[in-house]
Amino acid sequence: MLWVAVTVVGLGFLIALEIASRRYGARGPITDQAREVIFAPRSGTVLYASMALMMVVLTWRQRFIALGAAVGIDVVFWLVRWAVGAEMMFGNGALWVTLACGVIAVTRRTGRDRVLLLKGVGLALLLVAGRKTGYAWLLITSKTRPRVLDQYVATADHALGNPSWLAGRIVAATGTVGAHILEWVYIQLAVAAVAVALYQLRHVAVERRFPGHHLVRTFLVIGLLGPGIYMIFPVVGPVFAYGADGGHWAVADLWPDTPPPVGTPQRMPFDEITPRNCMPSLHTAWATAIFIHALKGPWVLRFAGAFWLIATLGATLGFGYHYGADIIAGVVFTLTIDMALRSLDCGWDRSAKRFVVYGAAVFTAFLASYRYLSTEMAAHPWVFGPLLMLATASVVYGYARIIRLSELTAVPAHLPEPRREQQHEPQHEPV
Repeated sequence: MLWVAVTVVGLGFLIALEIASRRYGARGPITDQAREVIFAPRSGTVLYASMALMMVVLTWRQRFIALGAAVGIDVVFWLVRWAVGAEMMFGNGALWVTLACGVIAVTRRTGRDRVLLLKGVGLALLLVAGRKTGYAWLLITSKTRPRVLDQYVATADHALGNPSWLAGRIVAATGTVGAHILEWVYIQLAVAAVAVALYQLRHVAVERRFPGHHLVRTFLVIGLLGPGIYMIFPVVGPVFAYGADGGHWAVADLWPDTPPPVGTPQRMPFDEITPRNCMPSLHTAWATAIFIHALKGPWVLRFAGAFWLIATLGATLGFGYHYGADIIAGVVFTLTIDMALRSLDCGWDRSAKRFVVYGAAVFTAFLASYRYLSTEMAAHPWVFGPLLMLATASVVYGYARIIRLSELTAVPAHLPEPRREQQHEPQHEPV
């Protein structure tokens, strides 16, 4: 019943986004995804990563068959597109195989096997749909929020030392090589998430069930709730509001060489094209989720998670997509959501409840201070800067402490049974 309810709500949400997108003259997430059955996808990498998630419920033989079928279908599509001169892109085969597994689950499977395969297909399609809904949300933010709050965030960012301006100069100094590496990491964030998720879900085919809490849940909830904050706190980012990419809408062409002067911030009009997707930084939020879930993996996965987090921070700041204030808000946002989802699976004890309330309060305080105390924060950076970092550190410490305590008190899955002493019946000598 829970999966049915989630499916119904998700379908209603997609239909609402489809209608809203059509109203603004663009394809919605449903139409956009349906086109990719035949036409060139936006990202073939995401479609294959989604299929990889679905394949965690399959046996190794079935995985090889599915992968071979996907590659074969893509080769056919590639040849046809090459022959007619159409846009070249791979990924249709992965989508076809995922949909075919859904049909097989309904028509050829029964009982727990059907439910498990449908969950795998649903997980793959959720990842794809999440990306499509993200595009729709970004369109809606640009159309419905004509004024942005960048001047407030840029003013508050003086308390953190204007990290975007500093990172922008560092990235520019690294040349094209550093920029290309950071750009690749930034774009392929979903692939890193799938790699961690595949490690967490590696036993699904054997155990015939999904674990209660894994990265995909946190990843999807971040993407679901984040755009709602965009609507409340619309921000376009320093490269647009203070850089050449903003054109005549920018305050001035200052990024990344000259930090903005401290003045009286106000709402500023901006174009109807640039997404208002800065507060909080969802790329930072997703990279943080990848990092904390990778910590339980082998050292290679932990190293990759740390690298992806650091590189994502460098890209978000160094490319001028985010302010420092967005970054710390994204970290608090993620840890609060992950603790709430973990508690839904493991149970709501007192410490988890207090942490979720505290994390939500810190996140709300961040947004309120950026909006209403930005001038004071810029005037007293040595007061507000440490306060912001201490608040963020307190959330990180609280999360780590609860996780550590829960691991120490957790009962191992396989405990040896206590040895039972054999009870011998008293023997009586015959009379």
